[in-house]
Amino acid sequence: MELGAPQRAARIIATSDAPAAIGPYAQAKVAGDFLFTAGQIPLDPTTMSLVDGDISAQTEQVMQNLAAVLRAAGSSFGQVLKTTCFLADLNDFPAFNEVYGRFFPHDPPARSTVQVARLPLGSLIEVECVALVTTTSAPVSSE
Repeated sequence: MELGAPQRAARIIATSDAPAAIGPYAQAKVAGDFLFTAGQIPLDPTTMSLVDGDISAQTEQVMQNLAAVLRAAGSSFGQVLKTTCFLADLNDFPAFNEVYGRFFPHDPPARSTVQVARLPLGSLIEVECVALVTTTSAPVSSE
């Protein structure tokens, strides 16, 4: 960006196809050509309840939630540059990785994966990402 060039304001992304924020944060924000998502946990967007099941089931829901946020911003998994993955137990890594990998079959993003002491609502997993947004007129809400 050139010095003194006009700057675009960051836009909030919100969709009813992903869980509503459970605190004072946005599902995602677009700044320039970049999308920054909040961490997604395995909440069913309709019931706002944690999905039943093991790390595989929870990872599937997290990735579906991220897909909805990416879609609402005019992006996709193919445009994800970086993910940060938080696991309650790194022993779950192989099962998590199997599901996660299905969403990035080609050119996967950079990734950090860490074990944390605790996640919201007793979740086993949380994932956030940074992605490119190729459409400058991406919707700010699909509600």
